Amino acid sequence: MEGNRTWDPDTWGSSGEQSAPQKARRGQSLASVLNELPSAATLRYRGPGMPPWGTLQEEDEDGERSIQAFVEPSQMELPDPRPSRELPWPMQARRAHRKSQAREQVAYGPGLRAAHWARLLPRSKEKMKEGLRTLQPWAWTLKRIGGQFGGGTESYFSLLRFLLLLNVLASVVQACMTLLPTWLEGAPPGPPGPDTSLPCGSYSPHTQGLVSFPTQLFNLLSGEGYLEWSPLFYGFYPPRKYLAVTYLCSVFAVGLICLLLILHRSVLGLKQTLLAESGALTSYSHQVFSAWDFGLRGDKHVRLRQRIILYELQVELEEAAVRRQAAARTLGQQARVWLVRALLNLLVLALLGAAFYGVYWATGYTVELQEMPLVQQTPLLKLGVNYLPSIFISAVNFVLPFVFKWIAPLEGYTRTVFLRLASLLVLLFSLWNQITCGGDAQAEDCKTCGYNYKELPCWETRMGQEMYKLLIFDLLSGLALTLLIQFPRKIICGFCPGMLGRVAGTQEFQVPDEVLGLIYAQTVVWVGSFFSPLLPLLNTVKFLLLFYLKKVTLFSTCSPASRTFRASTVNFFFPLVLLLGLAISAVPVLYSIFQIPPSKVCGPFRGKSSIWAQIPESIDSLPQTAQNFLFFLGTQAFAVPLLLISSILMAYTVALAHSYGRLISELKRQIKAEAQNKVFLAQRAVAMSSASGAL
Repeated sequence: MEGNRTWDPDTWGSSGEQSAPQKARRGQSLASVLNELPSAATLRYRGPGMPPWGTLQEEDEDGERSIQAFVEPSQMELPDPRPSRELPWPMQARRAHRKSQAREQVAYGPGLRAAHWARLLPRSKEKMKEGLRTLQPWAWTLKRIGGQFGGGTESYFSLLRFLLLLNVLASVVQACMTLLPTWLEGAPPGPPGPDTSLPCGSYSPHTQGLVSFPTQLFNLLSGEGYLEWSPLFYGFYPPRKYLAVTYLCSVFAVGLICLLLILHRSVLGLKQTLLAESGALTSYSHQVFSAWDFGLRGDKHVRLRQRIILYELQVELEEAAVRRQAAARTLGQQARVWLVRALLNLLVLALLGAAFYGVYWATGYTVELQEMPLVQQTPLLKLGVNYLPSIFISAVNFVLPFVFKWIAPLEGYTRTVFLRLASLLVLLFSLWNQITCGGDAQAEDCKTCGYNYKELPCWETRMGQEMYKLLIFDLLSGLALTLLIQFPRKIICGFCPGMLGRVAGTQEFQVPDEVLGLIYAQTVVWVGSFFSPLLPLLNTVKFLLLFYLKKVTLFSTCSPASRTFRASTVNFFFPLVLLLGLAISAVPVLYSIFQIPPSKVCGPFRGKSSIWAQIPESIDSLPQTAQNFLFFLGTQAFAVPLLLISSILMAYTVALAHSYGRLISELKRQIKAEAQNKVFLAQRAVAMSSASGAL
């Protein structure tokens, strides 16, 4: 029966006569439908010989399509230099392209082969980059963490791995530019004796007589005794000309390497953040239709990818809910929110002021406590007094973030950044106050030598010891927190399902606090690397232990965080804070190099008016041609052309960015037109199906 007849796709290309109902069911041709699209001018390159949409050859009178256009490449098109398998073309076009390349290789010979090798070079570079990425340590561990705990937690371990790389590079530079020159020029001399005839006092770092085990342990934790005169600290290195230059250059080399690598990581994070904020890669359709990797093999990888997509969808939903909540606020509600925030900020400023005064008091009062007879006779009490600034800073950094979160959860992390870095600045300011007599060069203790030589005969080593104690105490406090609080809390929560288990609660891995702890620890190392050259090596060991400790803690005691974080935002924000830490660490180091006179009884710069004075003296010993070249670099004849070239390059970069922006906007418009095309085609298909059903 005619009414039971169904639509057969083969009738679109079958030969022979067709009945009137069949011709009616065919409706309009494909070319006419495509010409009615909203973007009628849309052209899609489909390979050599493939005509654009709307110009396909229709069926002949016998109903057969001509496939000649799919096979013969157009002579008007330039050959694509890429291999055939990489081209998004039909199989017929790829075969034709492969045959054309073979004929051209025979015809042109060596010239084409050279071009072929030139094309292979970028591909080799890409493969080399992929090989280096496969050699990255803990790659599979980071994937597991990202799948189970989200991209924010994965970003913490990725940052920890990055900081570990920075410390390894810094350790290599310090070993090559500081340790090797020290022993290549001969064995360094021993510690100075107690010579009271020197105008700037005496310096005797070694303890006289038999040393007990508690004292040895105290020296290990405080950096005094046998560690004070060792390659760990500044005072050990002898006053040799070439060693002084390499010692100073190593500091600038480490700073430059860290700056370039952090900037490179920040740029990569900025790209991901811009893509995330643009909405191009964060829409639900992208997560649902384009996020799956069809090359996965194995149940473990499949489940891991499923959890990653689930976490990304959760981030999208939470951010959408926050945006809806903010948009629904009235003007009165917004004013009330700002009033509450202003009052809370006043309270937070009061707490920060009290914390900073406490750090300043603890640092200044330590010197007075160390001179008490009771403290000198009790090793444990002496150790506690020496660690008083470190203990106070760690206590402030541990307690106040919880107070900030309780006061204002939405803004606690910015205050935590300020608290950690500012507490370190307060400690450095108090040490500067002791070294320079409060900046008064005419004071009685600083008038003779330019620094407080009575209390601090080797002030550079004292600075290194303070940073060393901060590093050791940070490691010990992290171990104590894990072993004495987190693991027992997990045991209580697991074995006590009643009220006690609910009070203990499940632990969450707090990504912002943990990352800021890493940045604080790295800033301490950057400050102390000039005064303690082996501090990056110690920090490498510390971060290596910390990685495995945090990994075990994460998988055994923590649950996924209730508050999610977008990985792209985290990867951009935290490198910026790391740059801030690097800038803060550069201030005391540069001030010490250019302003404070070096110690007269220790270090490679003893006897100089300033640490930087060694560089002009070394330049004066160079040949005249080298001196002229170096002095030319500091003249206007070099600075003005450099500024002009930089301005031209900047203008070119801005113009290139604008052109890329216009191109991206045009591509977005084309994508929008393609979406309209798909909707139009779907509507026409429904209409044609309805019409064929009616017939």
